[in-house]
Amino acid sequence: MGLYDYGYSVLLAGDGGDGKDGCPPGRDFTDPRSGTQDLVTQLALSVTMGMSAFLSFCALRRRWTGLYGARKKQTKQASILPELPSSFFGWIPALYKINDEEVLHAAGLDAYVFLGFFKMSMKMVSVFTFFGLVVMTPIHWWYEGKTGFELRPPGSHNNDTCGDNTMHIWDTGVFDEEKKPKVPQNTAWLTSYLVFVYFFTGVAIYFLYEQTKKVVDVRQKYLGRQSTVTDRTIRVSGVPGHLQSEDELRKFIERLRIGKVESVTVCRDWKELDKIVAKRTGILHKLEEAWTVFHGGRRVERSHATLPFVQPSPPSPSPNEQGEQESQPLLTGADVDTPYSRKRPTVTAGSGWFKRGKKVDAIDHFTSLLEELDNTILHTRQKDFKPVPMAFVTMDSVAAAQMAVQALLDPNPLSLIANLAPAPHDIVWQNTYISRSQRVIRMWAITIFICVLSICWLFPVGTLAGLLNTKSIRRVWPWLADALDSNNVVSSLVQNTLPTVVLTLLNVAVPYIYDWLSNLQGMISQADVERSVISKNFFFTFFNLFLVFTVFGTVSDMYNVLKDSLKDSTTIAYRLAKSLGSFAPFYTNLIVLQGIGMFPFRLLEFGSVALYPISLMGSKTPRDFAKLVSPPVFQYGFYLPQPILVLILCLVYSLLESGTLMLGFGLIYFSLGYFTYKYQLLYAMDHPRHATGKAWPMICYRVFVGLLLFQGSMAALLSLQGAIIRGILIIPLLGATIWVWWFFQKSFSPLMSYIALRSLHDPEPRSTDLAGVEIERETVDESREMGSKFVNPNLVSELQGIWLEAAQVAAMGLPGALGATLPTGLGVFPGRG
Repeated sequence: MGLYDYGYSVLLAGDGGDGKDGCPPGRDFTDPRSGTQDLVTQLALSVTMGMSAFLSFCALRRRWTGLYGARKKQTKQASILPELPSSFFGWIPALYKINDEEVLHAAGLDAYVFLGFFKMSMKMVSVFTFFGLVVMTPIHWWYEGKTGFELRPPGSHNNDTCGDNTMHIWDTGVFDEEKKPKVPQNTAWLTSYLVFVYFFTGVAIYFLYEQTKKVVDVRQKYLGRQSTVTDRTIRVSGVPGHLQSEDELRKFIERLRIGKVESVTVCRDWKELDKIVAKRTGILHKLEEAWTVFHGGRRVERSHATLPFVQPSPPSPSPNEQGEQESQPLLTGADVDTPYSRKRPTVTAGSGWFKRGKKVDAIDHFTSLLEELDNTILHTRQKDFKPVPMAFVTMDSVAAAQMAVQALLDPNPLSLIANLAPAPHDIVWQNTYISRSQRVIRMWAITIFICVLSICWLFPVGTLAGLLNTKSIRRVWPWLADALDSNNVVSSLVQNTLPTVVLTLLNVAVPYIYDWLSNLQGMISQADVERSVISKNFFFTFFNLFLVFTVFGTVSDMYNVLKDSLKDSTTIAYRLAKSLGSFAPFYTNLIVLQGIGMFPFRLLEFGSVALYPISLMGSKTPRDFAKLVSPPVFQYGFYLPQPILVLILCLVYSLLESGTLMLGFGLIYFSLGYFTYKYQLLYAMDHPRHATGKAWPMICYRVFVGLLLFQGSMAALLSLQGAIIRGILIIPLLGATIWVWWFFQKSFSPLMSYIALRSLHDPEPRSTDLAGVEIERETVDESREMGSKFVNPNLVSELQGIWLEAAQVAAMGLPGALGATLPTGLGVFPGRG
């Protein structure tokens, strides 16, 4: 998710690098300019894909409400949202009318920040597009004879890197170290570049500043009026040995006179207990599967107490059909109609890899193991676990917690360091008893590995791309290569579309790999993991999709560029400026594909729909089906990096001849993305993290990186065209931008990390308007975290029983502790209503 673009970077040429059509043999398939599709073809393909997915969504939304309205049906916070009309397009204006404050109340602060970034980007890109169309396009037409709107017909290959043609009048074609750019005779018009670099930088900083002020103001008011157990709790690390008890730590905190302590939880080494509970979870699932298999062929009474997946319609009405309710317990004494006996499932009892042993009754075997583990868990909970230097301290007020985290508690380094605590349901308790040194080693080791992986990823991708061309196919299947050569349409699909699909599937795994690696780093909460995935995923996308290609040209040139840069410090700037024009068609096609082609598929939740039959086949028990119908989780680490990269691309290309066209499609990209993600965050997908809006500083810093790249590339471009003085005049702007970046970090970072005491002690009543809307209702996190406590759930939670059909449980004869009531309120997945 979010990396479909990367597979697009290795689109193959129509000739396959066999030397035809003016292309030399041995073409570098990691060069994204190689075989870049014509814009008309890409636009037609993207519109066809997008419209088919959008119309499918409009049709299926009314039928599959359990999928496309999962959050609205199953989440209390979304109940305040209006019901969308069931008409084909009626949901669009209704969704548009939902304002920012309703988004804040229904989806939380993180969704407000995320959608606010799209709105800010739309405003910024709109201004750039207007001036690009009104001012820069006439200038390019008058002095260069180009407008940037030349749409070449399919098959013309004029946008390929083959041959001697170039995509920019300033000699920005194929990289050639011996070739130097031609200096235009008339450079007076290049002053417009200098003027608009300053103007566009000012526009970007203005919108960034205004949106940051808005986010900070809303965050302070919103969190200042929120009082959850998470907001009142601090996480204290580096607790010395003499304070590693609840009573001693409570006395120490209260002696600081920052507030009263409500509760203290000193983390301990619960590894033994956590392993037993994890083992019990696996045994419980196997027992449920055994019972489901045993009852799979029996007649089941129709009951609203069970999920629709596991209650096939009986051949005739059942007399007890009307008497069962959703609240009916699973352990009842009702008689069960058993028309015939069924052979009970068996399992091989044994240990080791080969599982040697005799076959035993699976239900009896797993029931016995479950009872043994229950007794072991109850006994283990009574043990005195060894404390570790970490604790969660819940204060009596949010103000006390904020004062604690904004102050130094101890004069010794790395001792009693207070930070805001994550939500109780968000804590990874297995990482709380990892030592500090082990956590640091994990952090650095995985960070280094990810950097190496990001750099080396292009080599297998380029190799795979090289295997999917006609030259390689001819070596294995000559008849297939001849057939492809005889049909241009099929040949284009095989050589352009097939590699894109294969490489997209290969690279779609990257965010999941990064998410898995981030979980291994020992972070305390899933919110920390999510922010880490945002950074890692953006680094991968930005490095591989922008820096590698624009600075180094291709992977094969990377070593030569680095070697030459040691001899001449201007090498990198020269290649960056020279390459911008030649990559414009690739990046334009990328934005078109992702905006027009892919956003409707995300709205359709194509992945969930496509994988549903596979997930359904793998689901056996009611617990499996409950997970299957739960709202999918919206992960910002998967969705946020790509829009930031698109905004950076729009900034960097805003003044070039092809920039206006790219800006226009960029505006479409952000508009469609805003509606897509707004619908998903409000109605379809859930984000269970404690919302604090901490993603906004990460967005700001990366936009500043884009501004610096924009200014640096324009300075290098002007210098290369003989306008050296005007290029030098951009250098002060680089310094000013760095200063503004420092100002943002110094002024706004504390307000994005903490809550000001004035916001907590605001004399205005709770029903005060927030930007024109009353906020007297409880917030998303207040509703979600009601009754939560900072305790390892394996210590106190009730041991879950098995989930089975109500009509089957009476025949089991299980102990009461092994039975459970099936939760109500579960949605219905499409096709099973």
